[in-house]
Amino acid sequence: MYVCLCHGITDKAIAKAVREDGIGSTRELRAKFGVGSQCGRCIQMAQDIIDTTIIDESLFKEVS
Repeated sequence: MYVCLCHGITDKAIAKAVREDGIGSTRELRAKFGVGSQCGRCIQMAQDIIDTTIIDESLFKEVS
């Protein structure tokens, strides 16, 4: 699903950036993709995707 219509960024692209590039904030996401730099309506949804992806990834990490 498209999160940022202004830049054509999807939820999958955001989740991938969190997992592979270590993106952890909307500020970092804006620097990478430009998310939130136009109309700003996507900021809350983008933050929710970042948070969900970080939580989901941490649940599956091995604990020593």
